[in-house]
Amino acid sequence: MNKINQIMMAVATTVFAISAQAQVTVSDAWVRATVAQQKATGAFMQIKSVKDVRLLEVRSPVAGVAELHKMEMTDNMMKMRPVDGLDLPAGKLVELKPGSYHIMLLDLKAQVKEGDVVPVTLVVEGKDKKRETLEIKAIAKPLNQATQH
Repeated sequence: MNKINQIMMAVATTVFAISAQAQVTVSDAWVRATVAQQKATGAFMQIKSVKDVRLLEVRSPVAGVAELHKMEMTDNMMKMRPVDGLDLPAGKLVELKPGSYHIMLLDLKAQVKEGDVVPVTLVVEGKDKKRETLEIKAIAKPLNQATQH
């Protein structure tokens, strides 16, 4: 990989999406690359908001379905379940990461290869019920990037 591509990848993994009203920033957005025929993968990122908002919806054109999920220990077993939303408290960094809250991209339309740029849309809602849409570009990282999922 040449130096320009490496720089472009570095920039893509530190994309900041800023919404004028909610003032939400997203950094370090990435998706786990897949193998051929794999139908699901996870998306991960760090989110910070100036105001209290709630992440209500996620979507991506690479997947038939995108959902917000949480991993948690229940009866000595790690279980994953979808959640309706995720509070983003003002000034607090919230991390979507393997083994915790994350975005599941299901019914993938094609293989996600290392280096692919995957569009992800986040919809947040403030206490005033106003919704903001953030368009994120997540870079696909190797399958072994994190193994806790």
